[in-house]
Order: sequence, then C-alpha cells, then structure tokens
Amino acid sequence: MKIAIGSDHAGLELKEYIKRILAEGNHEVADYGTNSPQSVDYPDYGFKVAGDVAAGKADRGILVCGTGMGMNVVANKVKGIRAALAFDTYTAVQSRKHLDANVLVLGERVTGKGLAEEIVKSWLEAKFEGGRHSGRIAKIEAFEKSTDR
Repeated sequence: MKIAIGSDHAGLELKEYIKRILAEGNHEVADYGTNSPQSVDYPDYGFKVAGDVAAGKADRGILVCGTGMGMNVVANKVKGIRAALAFDTYTAVQSRKHLDANVLVLGERVTGKGLAEEIVKSWLEAKFEGGRHSGRIAKIEAFEKSTDR
C-alpha cells in the first residue's frame, strides 16, 4: 500500500517513527515533509498529503502535528478526504469500518510512540464494512459534489 505521510515541526519526531514502522510493514512511503524541527505551517503539509490521497496518487495518508487538530481540519477541507483524528485503537478501527477514513491524523504531543504504532497498525488492517455505512458515505460525497463550500 502506498501511504503519503506529512507533519509540521511539532509532529516531526512521531512522523519519522511512523515511517520506520510503515517501511517494516512493506508499505511504500511518500514523505511530504517537514524534515526539520524549524517552525512551519501545518496547512502546507496537510494539503499536500490530503490532495494526493484525494487524487489517487497514494492509497492512504497519515498526518501528524502537535495535537492532530490542525491537520485534521486541513485534511477534511479537501474534497474526497475523510480524515480521522484518533487517540486510541478503537476510534482508529471504527474510522475505517464505518467512515472508510482515508487519512489518519495523530498528535505527537498527546500520543506516545507505542500507542501511535498500535493505532497506525490497527487502522491499516481495518476494513470498511460497507452496508448501511456506504449510504452515509454516499451522502457525504453527494454533498461535496453539490457545493463549492
């Protein structure tokens, strides 16, 4: 699976850790930066990752910032993206099973490396259930197509 990953300066250390985990799992990883602890603007990286996931250039995306909140807002502004901010494995799995989330968002300042690893692995393994959830996703997609918001 090709996974686009990005962070701001506050998520750099966790992003680098997750990259190693993904590589060990034989995933193709596209790193969109940042690659420095110097202060940067999270939208610059969030829009790159979310844009390429929406365009089909990556199968899924992972974004990291300090709390995850900023990246989550940014990613969900991109049509076709269903980003999920997860603080535990349950919400990560549910985001895949019910929402078919295509971007996972984590906060380095609120999620330790061990838990982040569990969250990422469980999110990648979880499958969309379809069924009644497909109709809900279709409503989201219809709204995106009908509005310029």
